[in-house]
Amino acid sequence: MPNRLETYRVQAYNTAKQSENKMHDDTVARRFGFSGGLVPGVDVFAYMMHVPIARWGREFLSRGLVEARFIKPVYDGEAADVDATEHNELLTIEVFSRTELCATGTASLPAAAPMAILDDYVAVPAVAERKPVALSTFETGKWLGTVPRRWAGQDATDYLADIREADPIFAREGLGHPGLIQRVMNRVLVDNTILGPWIHVGSRMQLLSAVRSGDEITARAKVTANYEKKGHRFVELDALVVANGTTPLAHCQHTAIYQPREQAAA
Repeated sequence: MPNRLETYRVQAYNTAKQSENKMHDDTVARRFGFSGGLVPGVDVFAYMMHVPIARWGREFLSRGLVEARFIKPVYDGEAADVDATEHNELLTIEVFSRTELCATGTASLPAAAPMAILDDYVAVPAVAERKPVALSTFETGKWLGTVPRRWAGQDATDYLADIREADPIFAREGLGHPGLIQRVMNRVLVDNTILGPWIHVGSRMQLLSAVRSGDEITARAKVTANYEKKGHRFVELDALVVANGTTPLAHCQHTAIYQPREQAAA
């Protein structure tokens, strides 16, 4: 029988109000038909991961599998309820806000983390000079890198506060939250081009090793698809996210609308 877990409630916080991506700005987002600036999808994903982390702890951080699709926006200051049901060791997760279904996903704990071979993913730097986005920016088969990033000390503490995560495992064991990996996946886009307003719509992440506080994190990402759907331009990425140039942290698939139809038609 499915087991319904206790609802995890978060007061959502828009961490990206000052971001280059103006889809998080109230005025711009309203021009695209939203009620205000969007809470970043990577942060909604972080809210969702609270449930499997609470369920499986360090084991999930080392080898958990999680995926999410973002359906409707979550807005700053509003309650987001993360509901989860467990059946046959699979968590089915839903996020509700304003009584609307905003995100869906699943999480599980494989018996072992799959093998990841660093040399299968080409390490390239982010572009030296970003230029406005074009079809060629995300040409299928192209390899993209990111500027290295670290979260340690106060930065790590601030990140946990931003995503409203109070689980003591991170401070107690000196670990970074896997939501940081998702932030690096967003940087695959942002570090390589100048985008207008854009939207992260979904991700799948197989964790391979726990992030440690202070790790230098980069992504080795390949563009696997670039297409138009309902007037939007989508990009899909397949990436290995790596710590300190040597340790695979996660295998990720990441999907984003890099040109919403209103912008693509402009």
